[in-house]
Amino acid sequence: MLRDLPVHTTLPASDMARARRFYEETLGFVADRARAGGVVYRAAGSWILVYPSSNAGTNKATACGFQVTDIAAAVAELKGRGVRFEEYDMPDFKTVNGVVQTPDGKAAWFKDTEGNIIGLVQLDEPMA
Repeated sequence: MLRDLPVHTTLPASDMARARRFYEETLGFVADRARAGGVVYRAAGSWILVYPSSNAGTNKATACGFQVTDIAAAVAELKGRGVRFEEYDMPDFKTVNGVVQTPDGKAAWFKDTEGNIIGLVQLDEPMA
């Protein structure tokens, strides 16, 4: 049943004004709908809901991901907009300039102003 339905992402924000500035001014999203329950942003046939919550930033894993065709260009563009990419240095997992080579491609992560971890992935075999 669920596999036949559209999927979306919900991201908590402790400061909605700050989150909106980040998503709209830094990342370039346009608010599709804004209500007391949050702001909806559209992205290539899917959508993201950023909503007010005191639990923002408590997830220590990737909360949302974007598939890109050129991760170096995407990282450079976002860095140019002021986004700071995370650096990881673990035994079998080390980023270089924010990017890591994985068995399936390349990946990079940054945090939004609310502490949510957002990933970029350039897959060797892109998902449709």
